[in-house]
Amino acid sequence: MTQATSKRALLDVRDLKTYFTIGKTGLFQAKSQLKAVDGVSFEVREGEVLSLVGESGCGKSTVGRTLTQLERATGGRADFDGQDILAMSPRAFRPLRRQIQMIFQDPFASLNPRRSIEQTLAEPLFIHKLARNWAEARSKIVETLEQVGMDPKVMQRYPHEFSGGQRQRIGIARVMILKPRLVIADEAVSALDVSIQAQVLNLLKKLQQDNGLSMLFISHDLGVVRHISDRVAVMYKGRIVEMGDKSQIFENPQHDYTRRLLASIPRIAQKAA
Repeated sequence: MTQATSKRALLDVRDLKTYFTIGKTGLFQAKSQLKAVDGVSFEVREGEVLSLVGESGCGKSTVGRTLTQLERATGGRADFDGQDILAMSPRAFRPLRRQIQMIFQDPFASLNPRRSIEQTLAEPLFIHKLARNWAEARSKIVETLEQVGMDPKVMQRYPHEFSGGQRQRIGIARVMILKPRLVIADEAVSALDVSIQAQVLNLLKKLQQDNGLSMLFISHDLGVVRHISDRVAVMYKGRIVEMGDKSQIFENPQHDYTRRLLASIPRIAQKAA
């Protein structure tokens, strides 16, 4: 038994369904349902990175949004440390938001432009009562900014003063300052320049390993997924069509859709000898 398979599941998702009602498109047409997520099952084990990969529109981001109650599930269950988070009311789920955090694709859209970095990072500390006063909050902010490779002197600045990569580091800091157990990273590097993607990926992997985090990493890019994953689940049209260890998926894919995704990874052509 490998080390990965010997770890228990922190998040156990079973038969997750998220459907959306679509309005009429014509006078005599009835409303229909879009089955964005249609019976998805997987687990994220303690201290591992499971990547959920598929093309745009396959439902992978809806999985992340449903697990954080940004969307309501139509059916299924998701046990986080033994508690079904899908069955919880928003009020009951609120205390778990500190333990289950989400990194979004667009760092600029997820940061309030009218708040300084200090205010942005202090807010979750006070909401979750992890700091009693501003002195404690600033101490944690300094520690976390250093952890994500940012100079603490930037805390008085505002989001528009930073590059995309720096803003994503700030977004990661806002997540890490709460010391979560599970991080859901939804296309966390896709909005960044290719030259910056590797830096942020390396940061995420280091934070995950240093803190023993579990991570659900959502991406359309198998090339990106290869660098951060322990296991990979391939999603197609609302369902998972293949799942396995990273080496299994990349070296011996079983599903035709997985093979097509792998074939689409850009490669540098080799010159003939």
